[in-house]
Amino acid sequence: MPTDVSDNFPRAAGSVTSAPREPMDPAKDMRMNVSLYGDSPGSDGSVWGTVQGMPGGLLRLVPGASPPETALSEYYEVPWNDPKAAVQGFAPRGMDIDSNNVVWTVLSSGHLASFDRRKCKSALNGPAATGKQCPEGWTLHAMPGPNYKGAVDSGSADSVYYDFVDRFNMLGVGRDIPIATGNLSEALVALVDGNFVTLRVPYPMGFFAKGMDGRIDNPNTGWKGRGIFTTFATRAPFHVEGGKGNTSKLVKFQMRPSPIAK
Repeated sequence: MPTDVSDNFPRAAGSVTSAPREPMDPAKDMRMNVSLYGDSPGSDGSVWGTVQGMPGGLLRLVPGASPPETALSEYYEVPWNDPKAAVQGFAPRGMDIDSNNVVWTVLSSGHLASFDRRKCKSALNGPAATGKQCPEGWTLHAMPGPNYKGAVDSGSADSVYYDFVDRFNMLGVGRDIPIATGNLSEALVALVDGNFVTLRVPYPMGFFAKGMDGRIDNPNTGWKGRGIFTTFATRAPFHVEGGKGNTSKLVKFQMRPSPIAK
């Protein structure tokens, strides 16, 4: 959704705001005109969204008491061609936020990435905040599986479209667990204690998750009373195993404490 209601810098009394496409003037506030692909509210009153492009980034918007007059934003670019960044990535898509206001997003470079604003060492806004001010806030995890032959600028050949943060242990592997859609691995991929857990759908082949959510129906019944749900929704479901006549599906994931648990 187009966003032209925020400033890159805190306003000074009587300051003049420059238009989105004018050259940046460090003496003025700067209005931003971006489109958010994914968006999610933080627990601190902020709203975060992914900004597509190369390399793309994250926008943090604080509406203030009387938006749009009081709305302020910060922009954090995905580390790309940045010598200060340990890992490079690009092009975010979906995103979600955990209970600590850490943003999790998936990158077209084959990464599941987190951004923790608390780690930033430089000014978050002002003339120096050009989008590249906090590479230390980013952590990029290469998705499991092979990469393209000869590829050096990506983490994995898997295509990750969206992600979801399980704040309430609905899957059964812990709280605040980020889960990405592995669209070329026919799986959901969860990052648990720094390691990826792949939840692959064996049948029918062609599982293609788009979004997901979860619920706890009965917290007193263990794994049976909770689960994660995701859509099985390619634009051409007749290409999955079984062929013509296949339709989209809803898939429920539950994690048993052992393979033979009842």
